[in-house]
Amino acid sequence: MAVLLSLSLAGCSGVGIQSDIEQPPYEVVASLSDDIEIRQYAQRIAVEATVTADDPHDARNAAFRLLFDYISGSNKANAEIAMTVPVETTSDSKRIEMTAPAESQIGDAGTVTMKFFLPRRFTPESAPKPTDDRVRLVLMPEQRFAVLTFSGSRNQQGVSAGVDQLRAALKARDLNPGISARAFFYDPPWTIPWFRRNEVAIEVTSGSCPISDAIVEMA
Repeated sequence: MAVLLSLSLAGCSGVGIQSDIEQPPYEVVASLSDDIEIRQYAQRIAVEATVTADDPHDARNAAFRLLFDYISGSNKANAEIAMTVPVETTSDSKRIEMTAPAESQIGDAGTVTMKFFLPRRFTPESAPKPTDDRVRLVLMPEQRFAVLTFSGSRNQQGVSAGVDQLRAALKARDLNPGISARAFFYDPPWTIPWFRRNEVAIEVTSGSCPISDAIVEMA
């Protein structure tokens, strides 16, 4: 998986992701501090795969391979699709497993659901249909996140510390955070740590911050 990531992000440098790598657009609704803001993300399309294995690491690698094959042309249009940033990982538990470049959710018994987000030029009608039944296109709803930005290590200890800091900041401001947290990684593995852009995000709700609607699988 590390080799695939290196190839797919070959245009990146040791001082961070290049600006020509597409990122999902969002609106900054509020800035709570220099490193915490509330963002509103629009609907976006993702491709996802769910894999179960005895070892979650094996499941992540298998899911990554399925999705990497999809964007490399294993779809009904035989189209190659550019990767986007950030890497997104999610977990329903305190522990956040990190993979790239994708969103992954860790379930029971080594079950991993991983997502790649498609470039925004795609619509539900134009997104290439998968040829593998284990791969699905999904429409992600609008979502509002509280996001903490940090540099340095993106290991589990660093991410968990960021999540704790973000939850404490939200509690102090009487904002109601969701249960799950996720991490956004914008840079390739070889980036010098203090040049990295790392983020942790928690979906929030208050009078003006609704929890998003459900993810919709596309036919």
